[in-house]
Amino acid sequence: MFAFGKCTSKARLDGKTAIITGSNSGIGKVTAKEFYRIGARVILACRDLEKAQKAVEEIKETVSATDNQSLGELIIKKLDLCSLRSIKQCAKEILLTEKYINILVNNAGVMMCPKSKTEDGFELQIGVNHLGHFLFTCLLLPRILNSTPARIVIVSSLAHKFGSIHFDDLNMERCYTPIGAYAQSKLANILFNKELATRLKNRGVNVYSLHPGVVQTELGRHLNSAFFPGVKYVVRMILYPFTKTPEQGAQTTIYCSIDENLVEETGCYYSNCKKVTPSQNANKEEDAKKLWDLSAKLVFLQDWDPFTAPSDILPPMLQNI
Repeated sequence: MFAFGKCTSKARLDGKTAIITGSNSGIGKVTAKEFYRIGARVILACRDLEKAQKAVEEIKETVSATDNQSLGELIIKKLDLCSLRSIKQCAKEILLTEKYINILVNNAGVMMCPKSKTEDGFELQIGVNHLGHFLFTCLLLPRILNSTPARIVIVSSLAHKFGSIHFDDLNMERCYTPIGAYAQSKLANILFNKELATRLKNRGVNVYSLHPGVVQTELGRHLNSAFFPGVKYVVRMILYPFTKTPEQGAQTTIYCSIDENLVEETGCYYSNCKKVTPSQNANKEEDAKKLWDLSAKLVFLQDWDPFTAPSDILPPMLQNI
């Protein structure tokens, strides 16, 4: 329980481009820092540009080149996963500037929020944690396929074990609870990982999902408003012996992104830098396909195939953005 995994890979990312959503704080920021240290061109795709700029400055202040190995680059892009329009705009900017995308880390997320909706009317947690990343990934996928070998890493949670997909009520209008909605979104992350890996089989793009652990980040900022004042403090005290620092929590993300030993694995789920078995619901192939089809319909991608689309032409839905 207290043995936290650590990525020991010595791989470098010189000449590689990596995108990390929600990388202005927490494990996303630590991941960006490590990728920058080992030579990657890192795109921090964040909602708050001011915080992202501060994160970039702090990373540059604390990382220095060693042993004649150069550092990478840090680039900021605006990405609000609550808005399909913002997702499309960010994807368009990246596709216009980046010839290759070697690593995509879907890290950003919200947790146990009061009942609320995104700009496009989705329940906030399924909208940000799954549907937003689903659209972002699909829009970038032709370029990722042109950048092989490449990896897509999806940050999920152990909370997926308590979730089920409400296919007839994805917004959970009839049964909303902050915990239930969060668990559903994290289960959706793993099902997305599973179906994406199936569709990418033998295409040179590996896909991984993971549980980072209970990490000391801002992710629990909505607990007091979702439940009652003071609950965040109570939860923090109860879970404190089991929590990780952001540096510890980022290890499995980094491991899935760069470790050479995973080159033959795809579609799997990891915790503490080891492959583990997710819940029974997360292994349902029929649900994975059904969720893919529903997600594509909800974000208006059902008539466009990212697996066969040309990598050098903007997707049609981005051309007038």
